[in-house]
Amino acid sequence: MADDGMGPAIGIDLGTTYCCAAIWRHGKVEIISNDQGNRTTPSFVAFTDTEVLVGDAAKNQVAMNPANTVFDSKRLIGRRYSDESVQKDLKRLPFKVVAGSNGNPLIMVTYKGKEKRLAAEEISSIVLMKMKEIAEDYLGTTVTNAVITVPANYSNAQRQATKDAGIIAGLNVMRLINEATAAAIAYGLDRKPKKFEEENVLIFDLGGGTLDVSLVTMEEGIFEVRATAGDTHLGGEEFDNRMVDHFIKEFSRRHKKDISSNPRALQRLRTACERAKRILSSAAQTVIEIDHLYDDIDFSSSITRAEFENLSVDLFRKCMEPVEKCLRDAKMDKGSIHDVVLVGGSTRIHKVHQLLQEFFNGKELCKSINPDEAVACGAAIQAAILKGDKDDKINNFLLLDVTPQSLGVETAGGIMTVLIPRNTTIPTNKEMVLSPDYDNQTSFLAKVYEGERARTRDNNLLGEFELSGIPPAPRGGPQITVCFDVECDGILNVLVKDKNTGKRNLRTINDKSRLSKDEIENMLREAKKYRAENAKYKKKVKARNALEEIAYNMKNTIDDEKIAAKLRPADKNKIDDAIEQAVGWLEINRLAQTVDFKRKMKELWSTFKPIMTKIYEAECPYDG
Repeated sequence: MADDGMGPAIGIDLGTTYCCAAIWRHGKVEIISNDQGNRTTPSFVAFTDTEVLVGDAAKNQVAMNPANTVFDSKRLIGRRYSDESVQKDLKRLPFKVVAGSNGNPLIMVTYKGKEKRLAAEEISSIVLMKMKEIAEDYLGTTVTNAVITVPANYSNAQRQATKDAGIIAGLNVMRLINEATAAAIAYGLDRKPKKFEEENVLIFDLGGGTLDVSLVTMEEGIFEVRATAGDTHLGGEEFDNRMVDHFIKEFSRRHKKDISSNPRALQRLRTACERAKRILSSAAQTVIEIDHLYDDIDFSSSITRAEFENLSVDLFRKCMEPVEKCLRDAKMDKGSIHDVVLVGGSTRIHKVHQLLQEFFNGKELCKSINPDEAVACGAAIQAAILKGDKDDKINNFLLLDVTPQSLGVETAGGIMTVLIPRNTTIPTNKEMVLSPDYDNQTSFLAKVYEGERARTRDNNLLGEFELSGIPPAPRGGPQITVCFDVECDGILNVLVKDKNTGKRNLRTINDKSRLSKDEIENMLREAKKYRAENAKYKKKVKARNALEEIAYNMKNTIDDEKIAAKLRPADKNKIDDAIEQAVGWLEINRLAQTVDFKRKMKELWSTFKPIMTKIYEAECPYDG
């Protein structure tokens, strides 16, 4: 993909708990800092009476506004409300989620006093829009092109939904790339293996909400993913939840009170547990202290690293299952792995290190790349390649990724007939010929599934569509060709055609719970509306702050001894009165409009300026 003249291309790591953006320029990757100076941005969106907050601002007020602060939307995207994993998540989320008319989960919030129902794609699009704005502020230019990362084990529906979120955010999603694969690119950037020598690298990516394991063979700039495995519901938040449950029980034991139904108390406890988990990565013990946690009761307790590890011991062991599966699928043994690369903030946990080292017989783990930024770095490099960057450092890179799950169609008896096995290199296409099941059949229903089970009922239905107008014929007569085409970002297109008549039906697989074109366009309009409303609100806040600042600056000026000595008492009193009146007005009109703040500032300035001008003219008389 050559440069399209649409500005720079960035890489975005759209994480469950945190996001990171990066760009390739001047021969290296630059991490894009946000407006707070932080290199990662929380994946939080908060709806208030006045504005939509995103990132740090949203996370900082979550304890005060839990019902309208949305996080973990990545766990809901591309799923059905009835999914077991969604139902499990709903038990701990402080905001309300309901089933939409097409079976997808809808998040309910109150914004400016009105109830709104938002799809997970909309929440992710608001986060992506924030990352887009952060990049534009950092680079000083419009940003449209982006490569977005997704967990390797994401389903077709989840990938399509993530791409929809990017479109709603106003981005041209150049490609979706697996998180572990992106990390492998970042790792391989400065690696110089001997000529013609292959290097097998296992990427272990444990983030806030997902676990990705990929086995990548690298040779002279070629990154070939041999196998991938993972768990889209295993990450740092699961460890947090275990600690939260532990302290809920302890609080109940001590004070005979149950805080599990109080969203504000739960959120404050969750934040404290997340902080404790981070501390235990480097310390043997830490203390949790929360003032007025529940019913004005202060809560303080300690936890050791050993206690924390024991609370989640089954989860830590579960982390090793994808590693074993990855090696098994790639038909490699432990001794064939040259390096084990740690990616994702949760890989800092001591127990994770211990289990991985034990699994690989004491092998030293690679910690040479920043676990929080590696995925964004790889995405930025891929974005630069797709834009046609001619830098020699990346010009010879070639990425060969794989399908995370087997793809197939249902045949007689509800059998899953696989066309594309899991871990097939993409892009790829395969086809097979099927025949109608009974005589004189005039239509053919293609049911497309993903999964590894023998029966389709045990796998995930991606979609179904009908090819009609088939001439009546005996069973086995008409020949129907089903062709699967998987794009570079793992999204499946299916072509069904009648070999006799040439009649065909081609489309991107997109199950009924996903967004329609009209819905996406409507969400795009809503996203632009949020952006415009936020820009208007920020302008108002800027004007309000400017009025407040100028009032106090004026006060400091006239209170200065040197200036006060030159002011006539009547003039000083006049300015004092004007400042007091402006500050008083500001206290009771904090929700006034931008024009009102500007008018008040003009009134204040019209009192201050003439008096101060006379003082300076007296000191520096102009004789013409």
